[in-house]
Amino acid sequence: MGLVGVDVGGTFTDFVFLDERGEVKTLKILSTPREPEKAVIEGLSAVKFSEVLHASTIGTNALLGQMGLEVPRVAFFTTRGFRDVVEIGRQNRPRLYDLFFQKPRPLAPRELRFEVDERTLPDGRVEKAVDLGEVAELARKAKAAGAVSVAVGFLHSYANPSNEVVAAKLLREYFEYVTASYEVAWEPREYERFSTALVNAALMPLVGRYLAKLQSYVESRGGKMYVMASSGGLVTVEEAAKRPVQLVESGPAAGVIAAAELAKLLGEGRVISFDMGGTTAKAGTVVDFQPSVTTEYEVGGESHRGRVIKGSGYPVRFPFVDLAEVSAGGGTIIWRDAGGALRVGPLSAGADPGPVCYGRGGVDPTVTDANLALGRIPETVAGGCMRLEAEAAKRALAKLGDPVDVASSALRLINLEMARAIRLVTVERGLDPSSFVLMAFGGAGPQHATEVAEEMGINRVLIPPMPGVFTSLGMLMADFKFEARMAYPRDLAKGFAELEEKLSQHRPDYFLRYADVRYKGQGWELTVPLGADVSYEAVKRAFEEKHTATYGFKLDRDVEVVTIRVFAVVKRAKPRLPEPPTEGNPSVAEKEVYFDGWVKAAVYNRAELPLGYKIKGPALIVEDYSTTVIPPRWEATVGKYGVLEVRL
Repeated sequence: MGLVGVDVGGTFTDFVFLDERGEVKTLKILSTPREPEKAVIEGLSAVKFSEVLHASTIGTNALLGQMGLEVPRVAFFTTRGFRDVVEIGRQNRPRLYDLFFQKPRPLAPRELRFEVDERTLPDGRVEKAVDLGEVAELARKAKAAGAVSVAVGFLHSYANPSNEVVAAKLLREYFEYVTASYEVAWEPREYERFSTALVNAALMPLVGRYLAKLQSYVESRGGKMYVMASSGGLVTVEEAAKRPVQLVESGPAAGVIAAAELAKLLGEGRVISFDMGGTTAKAGTVVDFQPSVTTEYEVGGESHRGRVIKGSGYPVRFPFVDLAEVSAGGGTIIWRDAGGALRVGPLSAGADPGPVCYGRGGVDPTVTDANLALGRIPETVAGGCMRLEAEAAKRALAKLGDPVDVASSALRLINLEMARAIRLVTVERGLDPSSFVLMAFGGAGPQHATEVAEEMGINRVLIPPMPGVFTSLGMLMADFKFEARMAYPRDLAKGFAELEEKLSQHRPDYFLRYADVRYKGQGWELTVPLGADVSYEAVKRAFEEKHTATYGFKLDRDVEVVTIRVFAVVKRAKPRLPEPPTEGNPSVAEKEVYFDGWVKAAVYNRAELPLGYKIKGPALIVEDYSTTVIPPRWEATVGKYGVLEVRL
């Protein structure tokens, strides 16, 4: 069986191929942002495969207005008196004193928001049923106004969705794309639930067409395709097309899954996943071999130093691997502001034109140019397919001052920015980063990992095998995951049993259980993982432990469970990671590298390093698609599966 993991990034599209003999091959090519499927098909065209596992950020890019994608016209059907909820939203302001701040444009304009005279009460009783004649008349109006996709969000449908079921069934006679809120967010809070339904409806035509193109190509070659969801599991193309809202953080989630699977193999219970690519850097945590999960995200909005700014985007209530993401990648642009201060980001050179050293027309110096100017990466990269122009990089940096000073200052700034992202998923979640090991990957992650670790008080760094395409490898390591949820369960044990019965059609190997819990009277919940014991006492203990870790205190007050959710996990066979040679005498070259000054650093080829081999910094360990930088005072050891353990 030939398996392929494909990760479409902002700069590169990565491939990991696993053939019938268990041998792993890799490929990295420049992305084609305006037509992302082109790069995917180009990479797949040269190999035989039976399954393609794919991660994509097309949904996020569309809502951000990138890649020339245009969100289709969406109509919204809701309970009478509530059509403006999706525009009023919450009173979150991204910039408190900005008098000119404008909320994100509603996905359904007011003329395409229709009120239906129906009502379900909070206890689930239907006070007024849907009038199908009224819905049909409104559907015709929506179609005449140019609506392509429809979202349905009725009051209290989490308690009883019957009115939504009836309305959605009729609307499907008029529209190809229909989303009912209970299908994507079966939980309370009207604004967030309605927003999730609207985001899903907006993405259905775009994501559906994109996946259909790729699936058609894959099936024409005799293969099957599956898609990575933001929750960290694989889903079918049909499921992804029906609920594309779950693909918002598709690619970044795969990196955390890869880190979690490797952590299991190594017996590392507390791992920080640090993924730095060409456009962004992402951080997540793995505790007891499970990625941390959150249930709310804002898509299409702004972020500040890794923190999603509430009120700047569209809320989505769906399980996501808990990630912080910053505009810090190899292509991040270095510049000076009006006051002459050196700045790094948030703009990126992306894949086109890319860093200056790529020789593809870039004129602004980037982080990759800085690393090259300081001798920290070789002049030939991407498996020997691309030669970097060091002199061009230095000339671009010289526009901002002394090239070496600018480059070294820029790297310090970008490392601080990435350390802030790690703080968001550790310190702000009540976790001590110094008790974790940092696992660094992505094309640029191993270049910066040790310095970011020092900033966080971490003294151990792991560089996995094939770090430049590790996210794609993560897709080959992922299991299938299917989710179901229930709001305000009256009986916890019975509620979890009902959800597990609902998911039993997938024939899962095991279940993962979570609950959104709060103290009575609190406005927001914490998501806590649960084991086999789902009694009220067990849930309260788990909640109070997390509340204390997160906020530093607990209350003498009853707790209430707002939502319970279950993941059905269907295990897949995992690829065997190759072991390093047991003995060998690696060749050693030497080059000038700048740390706090120019020093002679040893240069090794990672493929030649045998098990147990030790390398003292300063040194560079080069391989296809990535370079590991070992500063002075750090030492690297080759461990199991060829993992580099770097210690201070």
